[in-house]
Amino acid sequence: MNDSASAAFSTRPAMLEAFRWFGPADPVPLAWLRQTGATGVFSAIHRIPYGEVWSRADVREHKTAIETAGLRWVAVESVPVHEDIKTGRGDLARWFENYRATLRNLAAEGVRLVIYNFMPALDWLRTDMRHRLPDGSECLRFDPHRLAAFDIHALQRKGAEADYTPEQIARAADWWQTLGDTERETFIAGIIDVFPGCKWGLSLGDIRDMLARHAHLDAAALRANLARFLAEVVPTAEQIGVRLAIHPDDPPFPVLGLPRIVSDAESIAAILRMADNPANGLCFCTGSLGVRTTNDLPAMVRQFAPRIHAVHLRSSQRLPDGAFYEAGHLEGSVDMPAVVRELLAEQDRRQSTGERDWQLPFRPDHGRVMLDDLGKPPGVTPGYSCIGRMRGLAELRGLMAGLRAAEKDSNAQ
Repeated sequence: MNDSASAAFSTRPAMLEAFRWFGPADPVPLAWLRQTGATGVFSAIHRIPYGEVWSRADVREHKTAIETAGLRWVAVESVPVHEDIKTGRGDLARWFENYRATLRNLAAEGVRLVIYNFMPALDWLRTDMRHRLPDGSECLRFDPHRLAAFDIHALQRKGAEADYTPEQIARAADWWQTLGDTERETFIAGIIDVFPGCKWGLSLGDIRDMLARHAHLDAAALRANLARFLAEVVPTAEQIGVRLAIHPDDPPFPVLGLPRIVSDAESIAAILRMADNPANGLCFCTGSLGVRTTNDLPAMVRQFAPRIHAVHLRSSQRLPDGAFYEAGHLEGSVDMPAVVRELLAEQDRRQSTGERDWQLPFRPDHGRVMLDDLGKPPGVTPGYSCIGRMRGLAELRGLMAGLRAAEKDSNAQ
């Protein structure tokens, strides 16, 4: 291999490192994020109600705060989709126009990557926000029998038993009986009031009302409503140079009677076909997609590579009973080296063809609560303590450096 080719391989960059920031009230401030070595931020203006327009002044203020800290707002996470759009009912014309207006204001301030999800009613869901690991650190965990306990005994959703196995129902009843009143209240609050970046103070009655508004929805209807949303906003996004990136469902299967439609290669391919346009893309989340045993993540990166606009990297450890917990970023059930290798290959392709914004932005998603973060008072969004995510970023940075070094050595032979 000649010297110029070797030099090219040695200078191929890693992916763009970023952290999530929840805004001025985030207990993990921007100054700390910069100390991790990250250069980018995934962030949103959480104080604005879902569906309302983000004014250009609001966008400029948020962006200025990030840039003043020496960082760059590389991705909006996220511009929430109003629930009326997901249900297909209500003043849809207003919500579509508001979404387009927000995209225009973001683009006018130079922010051109927007992540969103289409999970009805609830966002991501776990049943244990502080699962203690053998080393003393804590992580997020999902147990199907605990979800059954919430669904059947706390929420008391009509027909809920049909969604669980007899074993899960029995375990749910036994476990529910072990909890005192305070433990039940803490458990319920952990499930129903974990919307990223905001606290709504929801009650069980609020959740019942939300589910009632979605009772008419099945997977086909939800897909049709997503197709309508894309038809309404993708042309504007294309015109102004914004890329939309849908986030997979978390967890990637139906919960509480709600359909989930962004869970595997088949469903993602169908969504990308709904608007076959580069502006309609994917946020590739290894944590969400890795929970399904049938998802081949490296193959999915290869399949959707040109339409992957943002990346969340984390790993879950799947368990035989359907439970999973969030493992270390290089541990668990996700073959992280294989996934990152494919992502770097796609980034190299984009760089070689001179594509705009060719460097893939990623962030370490979630993280363990560890070290002195364990003793800090509540306030951090579960999964988003500083030290655990910094550990994840360091591990992923080292993985990319190792993959680049191995690539260089292989091509030098």
